[in-house]
Amino acid sequence: MGVTGPPGPVMDRDEADRALARLGAEHEAIETSLLALQDHAGRRLLEGAELTGTTKERWASAEASITLLWAYFDAYADALRSAREIRSRRRWSSREDLVELTELLRGSGITVAGSTTATANAPTLAGTGKLSERFSLAALVDRMNELYATSLDMVVTADAVWSALPARIDLLAAELQRTRTLAHSVGVRPGEHPSGDDLERITRTLTTLRERVVSDPLAFWVPAQGSSAPGGGRPDTTVYDREARALEEVRREIDAVLTVRQDAEARLVKLRDVLSRADRTLAEARSARGEVLAKIAASEVPAVSGPPTALQEQLATAAEYRRHAQWHRLSPLLEALEEKAEDELLRARESLGAVTQPLAVRAELRGRLDAYKAKVARHGFAEDPFLVERYDAARRMLWSAPCDLRVAEEAVLRYQRAAAELLSPQVPEQGGPHDRADRRGPDA
Repeated sequence: MGVTGPPGPVMDRDEADRALARLGAEHEAIETSLLALQDHAGRRLLEGAELTGTTKERWASAEASITLLWAYFDAYADALRSAREIRSRRRWSSREDLVELTELLRGSGITVAGSTTATANAPTLAGTGKLSERFSLAALVDRMNELYATSLDMVVTADAVWSALPARIDLLAAELQRTRTLAHSVGVRPGEHPSGDDLERITRTLTTLRERVVSDPLAFWVPAQGSSAPGGGRPDTTVYDREARALEEVRREIDAVLTVRQDAEARLVKLRDVLSRADRTLAEARSARGEVLAKIAASEVPAVSGPPTALQEQLATAAEYRRHAQWHRLSPLLEALEEKAEDELLRARESLGAVTQPLAVRAELRGRLDAYKAKVARHGFAEDPFLVERYDAARRMLWSAPCDLRVAEEAVLRYQRAAAELLSPQVPEQGGPHDRADRRGPDA
C-alpha cells in the first residue's frame, strides 16, 4: 500500500506532544479498565459455569468481544509505542518525523487482526467476512469503549443476579427444610394434608429455580427503563417472591395445627360441656312438652328433636385423632365442631322456649289476675260479690288442668274490666240513679 500523505495539516511538535500525552493517559485508563474486567468476579464465574439459554449465547459473544478488546488494546499500545519512538528520535522533530507522526496519530493505518473464533462471535466482525480491520487511534478507542461497555454490562448483570438470588433461595430452602421437619412432627405430610403437598411443590420449584439461576442468570434480569449504564436494572424475583409467600401460608397453617396440639384437650372438654348442656336443655324441653300437653288445652306444642348423635360421633372421632396425634385432621374438625355445638345449644334453647310458651302465658295471666285482686283489695272492694264471682271464675280456669288459655284470658279480661269500672269515679246520670245491676249489664 503506497504512502498517501498525512490526513490534514501536519502536526507541529507541541500538537504532537499534547496528542501523545492524551493518548498515554487514555492508554493507562483503558489498561486499568481491561485489567479490572479481567479480574471481575462475575467474569471468573462465567468462565467456570455451565451456562444455558440467553446467558450462554451472550457470554459467547462477550468472550469474543473481550478477546478482540485485548487485540485492539495491543494494536493501540503498539501504535502509541511507535509514535513515542518517532518522537524520541530527536529533540526537535524534523518535518519527516512530524509527517510520520501525523499519519500514525490521525490516520487510519492501524490494522487489527482477530482470531477466527473471536471474529465469528464478536458483534463487530461477525457476518462481515473480515478477519481484520483498519482504524485510526480515535476510532479504535471508540470501538474499545463500545465493546467494553457491552462486555461489562453482561458480566455485571450476571454477577448481580448470582449475588442476589442463589443466596436468598438457599436461605428460603433452609427455612423450607425446618418447616418440613416441623410439619412432619405434627402429621402434615404429602398425600395426607394440602400443606404437605404445598411443601413438596415449593421444594421442587426452588430446586428448579436455583438450577436455572445458576446456569442462566440473564433470564432473571429486568433492565432499567431508559438506563444505558452497565448493569442498569434489577434481578427478577417474581418466582422467588411467590414461593416465599406460599411458604409463609404453609407456616401459618402449621402454626394453627401446633396451637391445636397445645389446647386440644381443653377445647374437647369445652365441646363436651356445650353438647351436654344442649342435651340437658332438650331433655328439659321434652319434659316440659309433656307437662304442657297435660296442663294446657287447645294449644299447638312443637315437637322436640332427639340429642345430636352425629355431633357426638364427630366428637368421638376428634378424641381419637388426639389420641393418635393426628393434629392436621383434628384442627379443621375441632373448628367445625365448635361452630356446630354452639348452634346446637342455641337450637335446644329455642326449642325449650317454644315448648314452654303456653306455660309462660298461663303464668302471666295468673300474675295479672292476682295483681288486680290486690289492687281491688287496697281500695276496699275485696268482698264485692260481683268481683269475687268474676275472680273465682277466672281462677278456676287458670288453676284447672287442662287449661284453655283462650277462655281463661277472656275471663281475666272480664275481671279486669269489672274492677276498672268499680274503681273509676262515679258520676250520677240525669233522670236519677241507676242500680248496680243496670250498670253491670245483663251478664251480671
